[in-house]
Amino acid sequence: MIKNDAWINAMATEGMISPFEPALVRRMDWNGTNVPVISYGLSSFGYDIRLSPKEFRIFRHVPGTVIDPKHFNPENLEPTKLRTDDNGSYFILPAHSYGLGVALERLAIPDNITTICIGKSTYARCGIIANLTPAEAGWRGYLTLEFSNSSSADCRIYASEGVVQLLFLEGDPCQVSYETRRGKYQDQPEMVTLAKV
Repeated sequence: MIKNDAWINAMATEGMISPFEPALVRRMDWNGTNVPVISYGLSSFGYDIRLSPKEFRIFRHVPGTVIDPKHFNPENLEPTKLRTDDNGSYFILPAHSYGLGVALERLAIPDNITTICIGKSTYARCGIIANLTPAEAGWRGYLTLEFSNSSSADCRIYASEGVVQLLFLEGDPCQVSYETRRGKYQDQPEMVTLAKV
């Protein structure tokens, strides 16, 4: 069963989402001006998390190399700088490229819940595809988020604003949670975490 706003709010007060915004935020103060933002916070059946301003990395072509998930070479990723103007802070994801960011919120998923994050329609309409990312029962940390720019234009990805929505799915408690099996991505810090085997 998908969980609603009342359940998400109650669980957030117990530490499931931190920091937590109990209502959908659509405007915020930025340099003394109240500006529109890509919404974040609690919605009817989900929670829109924000992109951390700490780090965003873009895949680059390194001649003669192949990306190998079993032996990931961090040199295939280059950091991109955080830019700022009157609309907020943002990273630029070049046309037809792929980037990795990290969530601003820390999650602590209960043992009977699996969370999936899906892309927001505002970004989808600009050609940005957010990979469907799960956080399994018992997982803790900051999600590494994956984005593909399928458009032929560079696109801004705003930091500290909504970037993906989390959906919380309840099931019977599992026998082995992500925590008890000592999953390799447990307790990720607020930084991009690379592929591990």
